[in-house]
Amino acid sequence: MFETRRAVRTTICVATCTLAGCAGFAGTTPQVNLKPPFLGAISKASYDGVGDDLLTAGLGKTGIAGAAPAIANPASPTVAELRRLAIYNNYRAIVDVNPKGGYGSLYGPNIDAKGGDTLGEGRIAGNEYIAYADDGGGRQNVTLMVQIPASFDKDKPCIVTATSSGSRGVYGAIGSAGEWGLKHGCAVAYADKGTGLGVHDLASNTVNLIDGRRADARTAGTESNFTAALSASELVAFNSATPNRLAVKHAHSQQNPEKDWGRDTLNAVRFAFYALNEERGERNADGTRKIAFKPDNTIVIASSVSNGAGAALAAAEQDTEGLIDGVAVSEPSVQLPANGRLSVRRGAIVVVGTGRPLFDYFTLANLYQPCATLSSRASGSPGAALVPVALATSRCASLRAKGLLKADTATGQGDEALGALLAAGWQTESTPLHASLYALATPAIAMTYANSYGRFGVADNLCGLSFAATDSANKPVPASGAALAQVFATGNGIPPGGGIVIVNNLSPGGALRDPVSISPSTGIADYDVDAAICQRNLMIGTDAGASRVQAGIREVLRTADLRGKPAIIVHGRADGLIPVPFTSRPYFGQNRIVEGSASKLTYIEVTNAQHFDAFIDNPAVPGYDALYVPLHYYFVQAMDRMYATLTSGAPLPPPQVVRTTPRGGTFGAAPALTAANVPPISNDPAPGDRITFADDTVTIPD
Repeated sequence: MFETRRAVRTTICVATCTLAGCAGFAGTTPQVNLKPPFLGAISKASYDGVGDDLLTAGLGKTGIAGAAPAIANPASPTVAELRRLAIYNNYRAIVDVNPKGGYGSLYGPNIDAKGGDTLGEGRIAGNEYIAYADDGGGRQNVTLMVQIPASFDKDKPCIVTATSSGSRGVYGAIGSAGEWGLKHGCAVAYADKGTGLGVHDLASNTVNLIDGRRADARTAGTESNFTAALSASELVAFNSATPNRLAVKHAHSQQNPEKDWGRDTLNAVRFAFYALNEERGERNADGTRKIAFKPDNTIVIASSVSNGAGAALAAAEQDTEGLIDGVAVSEPSVQLPANGRLSVRRGAIVVVGTGRPLFDYFTLANLYQPCATLSSRASGSPGAALVPVALATSRCASLRAKGLLKADTATGQGDEALGALLAAGWQTESTPLHASLYALATPAIAMTYANSYGRFGVADNLCGLSFAATDSANKPVPASGAALAQVFATGNGIPPGGGIVIVNNLSPGGALRDPVSISPSTGIADYDVDAAICQRNLMIGTDAGASRVQAGIREVLRTADLRGKPAIIVHGRADGLIPVPFTSRPYFGQNRIVEGSASKLTYIEVTNAQHFDAFIDNPAVPGYDALYVPLHYYFVQAMDRMYATLTSGAPLPPPQVVRTTPRGGTFGAAPALTAANVPPISNDPAPGDRITFADDTVTIPD
């Protein structure tokens, strides 16, 4: 298979050299490995796989599942301590690390490439290279990283992309695509997508550097991960009017980084080729490195989960150089232009079009989710206690007063709010998730993307919201030195997190932490309905602010043209954060429309699976364990299937619904997951499980 690919792609590589940093692929010109022009200074670290390693930062399987690693001086962590804590937190953000959920038996650092428990603690030796990608101005500073395991086989070279999920830093996909690639001896190409982890404390004027250390913004200059675009006088004025606030890169960079996630992923691949050749290539007579690894002899799989998965799809769409061979992703966040030709049918329900933009469905959720938790149909939801009944009742009443609901009782309003979400496209399987998703994710995403799409800066205080640390009275206070010093490792790029919360600047009587603040228009604590309505109007309105946001959304729409590359998407039917009707289902159909018979995309929809595997055995949300199975288990299968396709020509499985069995039992004390709960993706699914496409219609079995 490797030989076949060489023959097919040699002509592509000659045209690729300059952009990929791989000059001299053709003719008799000496092959010289050139550093890609977008890369800044590169740092290299070596890990022996004993005291420290690429996958677990020395913690191993046991340490990843245990208590957070300690930092000797919390206010002044070392680079190694920040890296270790970042890997610990990012791994656990994606994967359920409780043995009852399958960790250590069905997946985890100790599980080998064949599914056997043979790797002990799972530490992996190798080298790690990190650099910024930028246009020279220091405004983008996308962090790229390449990990090359000691087990990399020059005779079977492979690269896996691991673009970060959510808004996380460069280690954001360490537990998903990173782990799979390292275990298979592949170089792993990471990118933080220009979203994390940059936090500018405006009061102290300090920022993060690429390795997580804090520095004065003026001293850091273009080496800052992110510095808010405020002049010295503007910074003074802002701090005077709005003290103790922080700017966060994804929300406040004014770059709309999502538009470039495909580019960033492709740049990570180019970096990986360069690093591989520098480390493993033979030398020319003048001391430069020869090119041993290039697109025509190295397998490249674009991968990751959530936002990182969307970035992988974007990279495949934009890949004019033949850098990527196949795509395997999970729960992708992806948005498409409108197409009224496409229909998606599940049972008796037919949805016409290509889903909804992310900001559309998040602003709907931000309005209605807290009220929907009062619906009789949402009774007993995991994490219900995270949405206090009093606040939910007030949100319902405020929606009723503003004409957004009609029912007169709280329960009736809850039923009506849930009905609005179901009518918009959320699956009934997502109903138990609305409480926990609202409490832990929805408002933060709505705020961040409103700012990002509209390219609003921190001084705009869009919809009256800002980021800050708060005290026991929920008022903004200076961020603690220890919290700022560790935010690279504890933050997720989209507060709340890392000691940073959302603040309602407009709360009567003074700014307060947003969930408990007062809405100016209602005079009550109703989860700040005014900000939620403001954000919704940015999606559907016609004013200048709405026009800016809507223009930003148009910049991030994808084509669904994967250029004939084999691809596999797995997604949980119960996903309430990135629902399948808005994303994967229409993407599959649009790909079939765009590529026709050339399409090699397969779609796998998994029942009883949702977006956050890390919630499954989390005691903060008891019930996930009884109701949901890990989608990560199917992500691993998707990667295995893609690798077999690219190395041996094995066919990808047909599109299908995989029907799993929840663990059941008592919420918070579900029995252990077994292989019987999670049947494998089938090569020959039953007719009633097959997902089909015909006459511009995707048909999903009920």
